[in-house]
Amino acid sequence: MTAARTEMIDVVFEISGGTLPNAYPYALWGELVKLIPQLEEDESIGVIPLRMAESKEGMLLPKRAKLVLRLPLELAGIVSGLTQKQLQVTGNELQLGACKTRPIQHYPTLHAHLVTGAEDEVAFMAEVESALAAMEVKASLICGQRRSLKDGEREIRGYSLVLHDLTPEGSLRVQYAGLGKERRFGCGIFVPYKVISSFE
Repeated sequence: MTAARTEMIDVVFEISGGTLPNAYPYALWGELVKLIPQLEEDESIGVIPLRMAESKEGMLLPKRAKLVLRLPLELAGIVSGLTQKQLQVTGNELQLGACKTRPIQHYPTLHAHLVTGAEDEVAFMAEVESALAAMEVKASLICGQRRSLKDGEREIRGYSLVLHDLTPEGSLRVQYAGLGKERRFGCGIFVPYKVISSFE
C-alpha cells in the first residue's frame, strides 16, 4: 500500500528581467532562500525551470514569463511573501509581480528537463524504473539527452526524461514526488508534455 503523499501545489509569479546565464538556477535559489529562509528546510520544494530563449547575451527571459515554485500546500502562504520583490541573480535584476496558486493537474505525458542519476543510461533507466515501482506508477519511458548544470566547481548531471501513458493517479504521484535529487535547482520536476501520448 502506497504511503500517504504530501499534497503539492504550484505557486506562479509574474517575472520580468533581461538575460540570465545557463547556470542561473544556483543563484536564483540563493536569492529565494535569502528572502524566504524557510525554503532551505524542505528538500521537496522545487523551482520549475524558466522558459527562456537563447540570445547572444545569454538566456533571454521573454515577456509574460512565469516563475513557478512547486511546494507543499501548507507553504503556499509563506512564499506569497515574494510578491513584488526584486531578485539579484548573477548581476541581473529580476522583478517578481503578482502570484497565484495553481493546482497540479494530471496529464498522461510528462517531461523533466534533467533528472539526476547514474552516468550510464542503462543504469539510469533502471533507477527510474525502480523509483516508479516504489511509487506504484506504471509508465512508458523515453530517455532523452545527457544534460548538465555547471557553475564553477558545482555540477549536476543527468538525463532529460519523458514519461507517457500515465494514469491520472500515477501522473499526480510523479508530479508531487518528482524523481532524483536537486529539485531546488529545477531537476526532477515533471511538467506536461503533450507531444507523445496514446490518450490523444
